Amino acid sequence: MQLIVSPENPLEWIALKTNMVPLPLLHAQIFPVVSKAVLEAADAGVFEAVEKGSDTAEAIATTCQLNPKAVRELLGLLTALGYFTFKGGKFKPTAMARKWMTKANSDSVYGMMIFNNRVMWDWMNHLGTYLRTGEGIQYHDNLTTEQWGYYQRAMLAATSTEAREFGRRAYVPKKATKMLDIGGAHGQHSVALCRRMPDLQSTILDLPQAIEQSAPLLAKLDMGGRVRHQAGNALTDDFGEETYDIVLMSSLAHHFTDEQNRLVTQKVAKALRPGGVFIINEFIRPETGNKPELVGSSTDLYYGLTSAAGNWNITEIYSWYQSAGLKPYKVKNYLSIPGRAMVIAKK
Repeated sequence: MQLIVSPENPLEWIALKTNMVPLPLLHAQIFPVVSKAVLEAADAGVFEAVEKGSDTAEAIATTCQLNPKAVRELLGLLTALGYFTFKGGKFKPTAMARKWMTKANSDSVYGMMIFNNRVMWDWMNHLGTYLRTGEGIQYHDNLTTEQWGYYQRAMLAATSTEAREFGRRAYVPKKATKMLDIGGAHGQHSVALCRRMPDLQSTILDLPQAIEQSAPLLAKLDMGGRVRHQAGNALTDDFGEETYDIVLMSSLAHHFTDEQNRLVTQKVAKALRPGGVFIINEFIRPETGNKPELVGSSTDLYYGLTSAAGNWNITEIYSWYQSAGLKPYKVKNYLSIPGRAMVIAKK
């Protein structure tokens, strides 16, 4: 997926084609304003207010306890971005805003908006230091209890659409009964697969701080004892021997170094039953020289900054599998999340 500037008339097309438009100003001046405006609007309850009937700038400002002039400016930008329409002096939410930005919708990414606004935004101030030193901020080591709560709700919001696709499309043994979900926290991937496979049970191995905040989120999914938490650490815990038919590691490899990922893969290979599968679920760094891909490239830099590791490409992930005696099987690219894939190996 790429972000592109689309001309609206022939003259703009010519200006873009002849390099007359200073696109770096768009990246440096417009994009930061757009991002922060969307985050603050979500945090202030603007999308909820419009959804519930506050349809003028003044009404929205009153409902959200904001300044009317500032709200008019904000709504102008959000309308230009496609979140609202404006007609007859009234604002209405678009289908995009209703689906993705209102808390009541099961697809909502509201939790990610709050985390990014209240926690992540400040991390970007460290990017210059990271570029000079290569030292990321290792945020898992520094989150407060409140921030762990924001983080788990953000992960829940970010993966709800993906988890449903995972449940439908993941390649797994047909008669699988036991699954290990490494770093699965909220449990959405495990739940989606267990709903597809009635005989499957899953153990979610995660840090105690993550479980403390994600246990109530898992409880709401009403899976009883079929999906349960187990406090631990993927880098230090033993996974057992020939215990699981499926092992999933979703959004964790980008926090680990190459050496750490090889260590985990070795333990997974030992823990898999014959015919079992290991699925690494990740944003993929594009291979050097291949077509650029915005999501994989931007998340690579982001995870380098925040965890000092970053994304991995398919060749690198396959090398972990091969060194552990697993057979690389296939890559399934997500339809709902560009730049993301299930990288599957078999024992």
